[in-house]
Amino acid sequence: MSKIGCLCALVIATLIAGCGWLPEVKDETASWTAEKLYDEAHTMMVTGNYSRAVKLFDTLEGRFPYGRHAQQAILEGAYSNYRLNETASAVAACDRFIRTYPNHPSVDYAYYLKGLVNFREDQGIFGYVVEQDLSERDPKLSRESYNAFKDLVARFPESRYAADSIERMRYLTNALAMYEVHVSQYYYNRGAYLAAANRAQAALVNFPQTPANEDALVLLVYSYDKLDMPLLRDDARRVLQSTFPNGKYFVPGPKPWWQFWGRDEVVQILKNDTVPKSKADYGGIPPP
Repeated sequence: MSKIGCLCALVIATLIAGCGWLPEVKDETASWTAEKLYDEAHTMMVTGNYSRAVKLFDTLEGRFPYGRHAQQAILEGAYSNYRLNETASAVAACDRFIRTYPNHPSVDYAYYLKGLVNFREDQGIFGYVVEQDLSERDPKLSRESYNAFKDLVARFPESRYAADSIERMRYLTNALAMYEVHVSQYYYNRGAYLAAANRAQAALVNFPQTPANEDALVLLVYSYDKLDMPLLRDDARRVLQSTFPNGKYFVPGPKPWWQFWGRDEVVQILKNDTVPKSKADYGGIPPP
């Protein structure tokens, strides 16, 4: 064997032997009971140490998968993941609880938390700073949130979370309607007037009696006018005027100082206050 080979063998042997010199890492929770694990995890959750809480709840589920402590660990672990912005883990835990314990007294909370997780999940820290309008974001999460709240209200109309869920559903409906209007405005600004008319029509059909209906009707009027469809244009204008006689598009007012063009040469559709802001606590309610 060459000198290099002997040297390599010596180094490997030394490393292997050295592993025995390292101090053994002991798991302080190894001897804990299910009650002890839960109490410690719950304390971590209440004090805001959500990372530690998630680890302890996972340990509890792994060692003691049955019993009331494991059931509660799923719910509180889901809430802790939610506060850590671990959306996928939180939703998966809610689904697992609903599927495994459909008759549990707290299953209504699992539906509620599932809706809450996706309510404003994709905004990030800057979204909270600038108060991003939900109507400007991808509607996929809004729809998932709406469906979770809808399931809660349908299955548990007497739940303590039902009233808040209804308010959030109303808010999400307005946001989804305004999303359609945003898309319609996007198409209109780019000259795709047929697509603009179709999306405005979708907002009216799918989300009736929402604040966005006025903007959708205005877009219909302008889009049909650009498409040279006077009958449809006049019909949309008639509906707009009869439905919103005192709306913002029929109340005359001074033009902004910077708007030197005519009123009919531009359509200003989207307003910052179209979708009313929710007063709900975005932090959510801890598990019961």
